[in-house]
Amino acid sequence: MTKAIAERGLPKNWAKDPRHFQILALSSLLTLLFVWSDFAPTGQILLLTLSSTLIAQFVFVKIFSVPKFDFRSPLITGLSLCLLLKVSMLWLYPVAGIAAMASKFLIRWDNKHIFNPANAAIVFGLILLPEMVWISPGQWGSALWLGFLLICLAIMVLGRTGRADISLFMLGSWFALLLGRALWLDDPLDIPMHNAQSGALLIFAFFMVSDPKTTPDHRLGRLIFAISVALIAYILQYHYQVREGIFYALFAVCCFTPIIDYFLKDTRYHWSKPQETKT
Repeated sequence: MTKAIAERGLPKNWAKDPRHFQILALSSLLTLLFVWSDFAPTGQILLLTLSSTLIAQFVFVKIFSVPKFDFRSPLITGLSLCLLLKVSMLWLYPVAGIAAMASKFLIRWDNKHIFNPANAAIVFGLILLPEMVWISPGQWGSALWLGFLLICLAIMVLGRTGRADISLFMLGSWFALLLGRALWLDDPLDIPMHNAQSGALLIFAFFMVSDPKTTPDHRLGRLIFAISVALIAYILQYHYQVREGIFYALFAVCCFTPIIDYFLKDTRYHWSKPQETKT
C-alpha cells in the first residue's frame, strides 16, 4: 500500500499516519452531504470552525513551545465539529473550535491529553449553553449510512492506528445492548436496527472513541473503556432520556484513562509509528 502511494507521487510516509485517511473520510462525508443531503453545514460554518481549530492549534503550539505545528489533528477536530455540532449563533462555532483545542493543551496527565478535543467541546457546549447547543441527529438515510460505514471500515484497515479494536468493542457492545433491549421488551428487531443506523454514532465510534491519544494504551484497558462507554451511554439515553448520552459517556470514561494506564501498562501510541499492540 505504501509503495503504491509513493509511486503516485505522494510522500512515502503518507500512508503511515492514519490521520490522512481520517481527513479523507470526513471530507468525503462532507462532500456526500453537500450533494445528497440537507444536513450539510454551510460554507460559513466550515470556515469559522476549521479556521478556529487551526489558528487555536497554532497559538497553543507557540505558547507551549511545541517544536512543530501540525495541521492534521485540528483539521480532524474541526471536520468532526462541522458534522456534529449545531448552534443557534454563528459565533459559537469558533468558540467551540477554540475550546476543543484548549482542552487538548490544558487538560493533560502524564504528557497525554485526557479528552478527545471534539467531544470535549461538544460536552462543554451542552452543559454550559444547553439552549444554544445541540447535536445533529445524523440520520442520513440507509444508503449514505452504509457507504460511510464502509469508508470507516476501510480507513480502520488502511490507517493502522492500533485502535480498531476499541471502535469494534464499542459498537459491538452498543448493538448488543440495543438488541437485548428489543428482545426484553418484545420489540420488532427493526427498531434496534433503525436506532443503530446513526451517522453521529459512526463519527463517534471511528473518530472519537478510537482516538489513540485519549484511550488506554493496553488492549484490555481499551475493552474495559469501550464497554464502559457503551453501557453508560445506554443508561443515559434509554433510562434518563439523554439524547446525547454517548458524548457524555465518553467524556466521563476518559477521566479514568490515567487510572487504567497506571494498572495496565503498554507502549504509548505515537502518530508517526504504526503500533504493535501487546496483549
